[in-house]
Amino acid sequence: MRTSMSIADFSWPDGPERIGSHVGRLARIADQAGFHSLWVMDHFFQIGMNGPPEDPMLEGYTALAFVAGQTERIRLGTLVTGAPYRHPGVLLKTVTSLDVLSGGRAWLGIGAAWNAVESAGLGIPFPPMAERFERLEETLRIAHQMWAGDRSAFEGTHYHLGDPLNSPNALQHPRPPILIGGMGEKKTLRFVAKYADACNLFDILHTPDGETVLKHKLAVLRDHCAEQGRSYDEIEKTVTGSVSLSGEGKGGTESREQLLDRFGRLAALGFEHVILAPSGPWSEAMLEALGEILPAIEAIVPAGR
Repeated sequence: MRTSMSIADFSWPDGPERIGSHVGRLARIADQAGFHSLWVMDHFFQIGMNGPPEDPMLEGYTALAFVAGQTERIRLGTLVTGAPYRHPGVLLKTVTSLDVLSGGRAWLGIGAAWNAVESAGLGIPFPPMAERFERLEETLRIAHQMWAGDRSAFEGTHYHLGDPLNSPNALQHPRPPILIGGMGEKKTLRFVAKYADACNLFDILHTPDGETVLKHKLAVLRDHCAEQGRSYDEIEKTVTGSVSLSGEGKGGTESREQLLDRFGRLAALGFEHVILAPSGPWSEAMLEALGEILPAIEAIVPAGR
């Protein structure tokens, strides 16, 4: 099972002037320990699960570019970009630039967007949900076209690209992997089957029917893959969850054995990749403690493998 980290909370007590050093140090630790990838949220205001809107939040692609310069092998992505936030042509140029400058380590993490508060606050258009999904699908189509080197005009309902030139193109072939985040069954998981390389669901095993819900979501994805004539096994099943390891000096609540048991339950459902974030900012001690059990996590074999 692959293990990755998400940096979502930047509220270290020593202030904004130290955010860069914290992020850089954590990225280097994760890179050297062998974590698969590092993710940041694509939000402009902090979100409720981490704190009030006024808490620190970095722009995602600037943060990833900074991390790319601090690391050598760890892969990089947003969890996830809100499709309406950026024009698709600009978004694809941004992710392509990250891929080129990082030596081929970029992911495109994307979804339909949900945060109307930050959109209104910064004056970003936030259309109704149906239109946001239409824009997401057009963005996915444009991603495939631009990364294929196809410069023919794109004429969609919402986007019109006369010459979608992308030079230099991404280093990864056939393109950077695409991850779609969200648990919606009618559109999100259908788009995963049609356009993406990975899905991202939420670790809800702690809820009474969490295991049943996750099993059902993967079954829906399997059905969509069948409808699209695509192998379900081609889709990487990723899950985002919390981590709170005990014994690393920060009052963690989950033992290493409990953590491995949780990941084993996720693997039994078919998940292949866990993306972890603590409640609060990462500490170096927490990340190093997690790195120590990375081989044990990676040894967990998901169902069907």
